Amino acid sequence: MLLTDRQSVTSMPLLTMHIEGKTMRIIKTPQERRADIIQAAQRLFHAQGYADTSVDEIVREAQIAKGTFYYYFKSKPEVLAALAQQLIAEMAAQAQKIADAPSLDAVEKLCRIIRKQNDIKDGGEDIVQGIHEPANRELHDRLGIETVLTLGPVFAQVIEQGNREGIFQVADPLSTMQFILAGADSLLGHNAFNWTPAQQHARLQAMLILIERALGAAAGSVVPALMRCLSAPTPS
Repeated sequence: MLLTDRQSVTSMPLLTMHIEGKTMRIIKTPQERRADIIQAAQRLFHAQGYADTSVDEIVREAQIAKGTFYYYFKSKPEVLAALAQQLIAEMAAQAQKIADAPSLDAVEKLCRIIRKQNDIKDGGEDIVQGIHEPANRELHDRLGIETVLTLGPVFAQVIEQGNREGIFQVADPLSTMQFILAGADSLLGHNAFNWTPAQQHARLQAMLILIERALGAAAGSVVPALMRCLSAPTPS
C-alpha cells in the first residue's frame, strides 16, 4: 500500500493512544480490526450470553464507532457466525491431529476426536447456545452443513484406517460419516425435542448402535468404547 494512496490510507481503522501528553494514532489492518470486534463479542457472549448482548455493547467493548462495526459485519448473527467458524476450524484441526497419530487404532481415534469436539463445544457454550436461538435457524443449518463438509473427510480418514485394520467394513467412508454427522447433529446436537436426560441418553445409545452397524463393526466392539470415551476426560 502506497502512502500516497489516499483511499487506502483513510479506509484503515485508527486507534488513538495518549503517551506523555502526546496523541498517537495507530493504524490497524482490516484483519486486526475485524479480529478485535470478534474478540469483544466473544467476551460479552461469554459474560452475559448471546441473546442479552447488543450491537451497541459490542461497539463499546471493542472501542470502535458503530459505523466501523457495520463496515465489517451486517449484524450480530454475522459475528456469531465468525465465532462459530473459528470453533469449526479448531475442531477440524484437533481432529486431524488425532487422525494422523500413528500409534492409535481407529476406534481410539474416534473416541478422542469425539471427546475433543465435546471439549471445544463446552468451551464455546455461549456460541453454541447462540447458534441454537430460534431466530438463527438459517445460520444453524448453514453452519451444520459447513461442519459436515469440514469434519467429514477427517472422520473418513479414520474409517479408512479401520477398514485396513479389519475393524470396520465401510464401502464409502466419506458419505457414511457425512450422513452420521448430519443425523447426530439433528437429533442430539441440541434438545429441540425437549427430551428428558433419560430420554436423551437412550437416544444416544441408539445412535451409537446405529453407528456401529453403519461401520460394519462386530456387535459390541464399538458402542462400549464410545460410551466410555464420552464420559471420560480428554487425554492430554
